[in-house]
Amino acid sequence: MTNKELTYCKILQGDCLQWLKDNPEEEIHLTFLDPPFNQGKEYRHFNDNLPQEQYWGWLGDIIKRINEITVPGGAIYFMQREKNTEEALRILRETGWEFQNLIIWRKKTSAIPCDIRFGKQYQIIVFATKGRKPRVFNKLRINPPLPPEYKHDRENGIYVTDVWDDIRELTSGYFAGDEAIRDDDGKRIHTQQSPIALLLRIILSSSIPGDCVFDPFSGSGTTLTAASQLNRKAVGIEVDPHNVELIRRRISQIRPADEVGRFRKEYIYTENLSEIWGEQNLEMAINYN
Repeated sequence: MTNKELTYCKILQGDCLQWLKDNPEEEIHLTFLDPPFNQGKEYRHFNDNLPQEQYWGWLGDIIKRINEITVPGGAIYFMQREKNTEEALRILRETGWEFQNLIIWRKKTSAIPCDIRFGKQYQIIVFATKGRKPRVFNKLRINPPLPPEYKHDRENGIYVTDVWDDIRELTSGYFAGDEAIRDDDGKRIHTQQSPIALLLRIILSSSIPGDCVFDPFSGSGTTLTAASQLNRKAVGIEVDPHNVELIRRRISQIRPADEVGRFRKEYIYTENLSEIWGEQNLEMAINYN
């Protein structure tokens, strides 16, 4: 071990609801919740075709338990399909969370046409807190390209709003690029992989260095990969042992495509960016269970 400061990253294989019931000592500051959407997808270790009442009851149990181990003012970012907006808001309200924002994550790729309604081109991310006032909320500033009708450059960027249309998804063919994790034949290993830029924004917005970031459905490990580079503690749960091994490899040796430092220039107009960002290139204490 070197003299570098230590970032703690805990990776656990198992059922997240059982872990939440058995671990009352954890204090969580920020949760990213991106569960299976109950769309009938083929998962090795999860039934993605549950009756709706059972699905939302199961999610409600998880979200309630997360609330119980979250510090006062702590945050949750709950990703869902746009068609489930009403249910997502209801389940958060009934489990003790206070609504803050309905974030629209607009996808870059073309939406599939629909015969009876407008095509869908976004997912929702509900930002809620334990209590009415967030413990931490960092007002990020970005400087996206100017719209064609603008005549003058911005002097110090603009604040991030509740519409995120500057982060490309990784789930559509060749747009996935180098960040998508692939096997030796070039095939996507995890097609629902979240982009590192998405988790970077969430972590920068609602946590500070030293906080504990939690992901109960870790999937490909994007949350842990981002948090560990930003001097946050990270706890991830994943039911699929294949994905757990993928996460271990991913955070043990950060790939160039996963480096959060490449996005820092996008936030240079943010006040106190250095303090919010945390030190980079830290040693990680990785706990495998």
